[in-house]
Amino acid sequence: MKKTTFGVIVGNRGFFPDALAKQGRKDILEVLKKNGFGTVALSMRETKHGAVETFADAGKCAALFTKNGENIDGIIVTLPNFGDEKGVAETIKRSGLNVPILIHAEPDTQDKMSIANRRDSFCGKISVCNNLRQAGIPYTLTNSHTVKVTSAEFKKDLDDFASVCRIVRGLDNVRFGAIGARTGAFNTVRYSEKILELSGISVETIDLSEILGRVALLGDADRGVKNKLNAIKKYIPTESVPCEALLKMAKFGYVVEQWVKETEVAGTAIQCWTSVEQYFGIAPCTLMSIMSETLVPSACEVDITGLLAMYILQLASGTPSAIVDWNNNYGSDPDKCVCFHCSNLPRSFLKSAKMDYQQIIAGAVGKDNTYGTVVGKIAAGKATFCRTTTDDTAGIVSAYVGEGEFTNDKLDTFGGYGVMKIANLQMLCQYICRMGFEHHVAVNLSQKADAIAEALDNYMGWEVYQHTSGGW
Repeated sequence: MKKTTFGVIVGNRGFFPDALAKQGRKDILEVLKKNGFGTVALSMRETKHGAVETFADAGKCAALFTKNGENIDGIIVTLPNFGDEKGVAETIKRSGLNVPILIHAEPDTQDKMSIANRRDSFCGKISVCNNLRQAGIPYTLTNSHTVKVTSAEFKKDLDDFASVCRIVRGLDNVRFGAIGARTGAFNTVRYSEKILELSGISVETIDLSEILGRVALLGDADRGVKNKLNAIKKYIPTESVPCEALLKMAKFGYVVEQWVKETEVAGTAIQCWTSVEQYFGIAPCTLMSIMSETLVPSACEVDITGLLAMYILQLASGTPSAIVDWNNNYGSDPDKCVCFHCSNLPRSFLKSAKMDYQQIIAGAVGKDNTYGTVVGKIAAGKATFCRTTTDDTAGIVSAYVGEGEFTNDKLDTFGGYGVMKIANLQMLCQYICRMGFEHHVAVNLSQKADAIAEALDNYMGWEVYQHTSGGW
């Protein structure tokens, strides 16, 4: 994952002790370096203490940011003292950067409130935010109004803000691949390409017949096919799977992989139910699992907006995402449900995994035509869920996001599955149904709901519901 780089603005104000700005700059740069972030900041030679106080300082900082704009993922404004609100706003406006902005204020110490030590950052932060609001510039706040830059709490703020920056950067002119037509029985995954395009998200399409046509041109001994076959066997146990099915998978996977490279798409949504099984003789699940595991997410049933949610979760956490069904209640527990797919879950989600056949489709097209699923139970742990959709009547992108945990509860079933516990689950289900969301949901083994809600609502301008224990 590419290193996240921040442009750093150190605020200063002449009425307050300059030494605070000097120390504040040193502290923030050390903390960012320690946590693995890159920085672009004024040097001590360019302005007094490398801070922004005057209009001239703002011009120098803006020019520096503009020069390094391609590398800057977000801007951090740190206020070791009150800071100059106009200087901060002018820097951001004149830089021309359209990136997330975090506003930080260092707290005063109760026994250091004399003129020599007083910060007033508490007040200065309000003024900076006021100026940015007047200029129509969105910004992000730390969880506490003031927070020590060297604290564990600020480290969490930084981690969340980095996720916000990765999401916003990652969604800028992103391309997704739709392989095949939407499955006829799944009206639920319909979406608007035009609405997505308004948010800078493009969809590249290819007919399933073109993929299968390219597969037909491949020989069994082609190098790319043999390499893909070896990769499949290394990825997951395949002892019970016929060699013919594995060879078909290798060819199909190789062709899709080449198309992904040709088109430079960030992820794919593939037609499955039941065309690939009936007319080609495999389930593409393992191939999709491999792609998701290697951070090129792949969603079922040409669910492009489900793929979008997978990608957002991946950007936030830097780890693989899966797509599942909100599938079953779990006994009588109102806060637990079964998440299930046939499945194409990334291997890292599962306690143990093996390749098998797709039991549901097998009844219609025969067992021998459905090998390729990834079977196993999702390991217990914290998780974030997310769903995006296009609301075509309102002309907007909508989303919901929240957190839960996969449990160790027993369940005897097939496919890829897990029991998820979510506070106030019944209220979430009410919201999903009332708002007409899809039955698919993307999940990620992380806790990133706050960052995702911030990125999609504040910076992308989407309509976002964040589920909490309090409901909606």
